[in-house]
Amino acid sequence: MRHLWSFLAGVVAAPLTWAMIALGQDGSARTVTRWVELGTFNTANLIQGAVYLGVAGILLGLLGTLRLSPAGPLVAGLLLVVPYVGLFVDPFAVRDAVPSGWKVFGDPLPLEQVLDNGTTFLIGVLLLMATFSVQRWRRWPRTAAAGPTPSPSDVEEPTPTDWSLLNNPPDTDIKPPTLGYPEPDTEPLPPLPRREAGSPWSAPPRTTAKRDDAGSTTS
Repeated sequence: MRHLWSFLAGVVAAPLTWAMIALGQDGSARTVTRWVELGTFNTANLIQGAVYLGVAGILLGLLGTLRLSPAGPLVAGLLLVVPYVGLFVDPFAVRDAVPSGWKVFGDPLPLEQVLDNGTTFLIGVLLLMATFSVQRWRRWPRTAAAGPTPSPSDVEEPTPTDWSLLNNPPDTDIKPPTLGYPEPDTEPLPPLPRREAGSPWSAPPRTTAKRDDAGSTTS
């Protein structure tokens, strides 16, 4: 279905773009020529031609960049390229087949001008090149579908907490955890081993010191 809508969009956009470009180019060219002749300008006179060209650019941009289908750019590109290619075969017959003398809101619609200056061929080639990007026309990858929602029966109920230890505390005394310093150990430490008599680090005997003190007092 998207190919059909793209095809119809290309069929409508090609002649509409041709007409918008013809109105914009003719209006802009006549406005600038008038400015040169008068030696002065008024930018408000250029707005109408710019609007026509802007609408044509928007149509071409939507047709060539949207990820719908290559059918639209392909058909529009062929409709714009074939008339210019026909100038190589029979230019007079091609120009006679193009409508002339039409007007839009009182402004002339010179469709032959766009054909003669090669604008249709340029735009048609751009649209044809847009169809060669095969990866561009692929569909966006679909997101993975969410899994089925579990039913209330499938949800596991939490196991109730065993409060039996609170009703029947154990016989052993369990100290509660604390963040303070540990209590000092009250058990006595074992006695230190006695020093041997022949150790060089042992203190001198006290009897010698007493005898020396006694001798010094008698003298």
